[in-house]
Amino acid sequence: MKIKVAATQMKITWDIENNIKKAKEMVIECAKNGANIVLLQELFKTPYFCQTEDYKHFDLAEEVETSKFIEEFQEVAKENRVVIPLSFFEKAGNNYFNSVAFIDADGTNLGIYRKTHIPTGTCYEEKFYFSPGDTGFKVFNTKFGRVGLGICWDQWFPETARCLALMGAEILLFPTAIGSEPILPTDSMKHWQNVMRGHAAANIIPVVASNRVGTEIQDNSSMTFYGSSFISNPEGEIIGSLNREEEGYLISEFDLTEINKKRRYWGVFRDRRPEMYDAIMHLDGKRK
Repeated sequence: MKIKVAATQMKITWDIENNIKKAKEMVIECAKNGANIVLLQELFKTPYFCQTEDYKHFDLAEEVETSKFIEEFQEVAKENRVVIPLSFFEKAGNNYFNSVAFIDADGTNLGIYRKTHIPTGTCYEEKFYFSPGDTGFKVFNTKFGRVGLGICWDQWFPETARCLALMGAEILLFPTAIGSEPILPTDSMKHWQNVMRGHAAANIIPVVASNRVGTEIQDNSSMTFYGSSFISNPEGEIIGSLNREEEGYLISEFDLTEINKKRRYWGVFRDRRPEMYDAIMHLDGKRK
């Protein structure tokens, strides 16, 4: 099966209606150019409110059953026959999650994935807002293949990609919000890309990452998101990338049937030795 997947990136403001409009227009444009799956960035409905701790932002959360936001993108997916993993701030009972509603090309919501790894630190105060995800890793059977997804901080963990690959994912998607580090004296962009390129190469699977761009100011905090959204082939080579400032999208085509054959030929899953991997199951890294 040949599919086309799009990585997108946008600037976001507190004009929520415009953010949604911009995202819809980008999905439609990608679909017109042949994309079957369109990846939008993490929490694109609003600025990245996790820069600071503020209780008022809990009012942004919405329940799946009553979310007009999800309904709108179900219509967009159905009308344009595209798969849309939709990032949103979820309220479930008395818990709050950083979640994705996985919308198939017929508009069906295939289910919810809740972010597993929740970061904390200056400008990334996510533990204040989100409970750790309780869905476990999930692979969604879409019209255009079996798709695995992690959300931002999830992408730094090789266990995320390997679990999704073991569960049968044929392509990995990572919606993201990452940029300047106000405390660490580092530019993490290359490191960020290299980690995911490693996931692609180690699992022989395409990887798609979508990040936001632009400077967002909140209270006394400021972050500049570095974009650089990209698509990697199954060997870990970047075959398309946006720059640090532009809004836009890129599209790449993959033959999932041929990639599945290549994965089988290499034997990296055949030759795994799970019984020897006890160290990753224990906090101290020592076998019991």
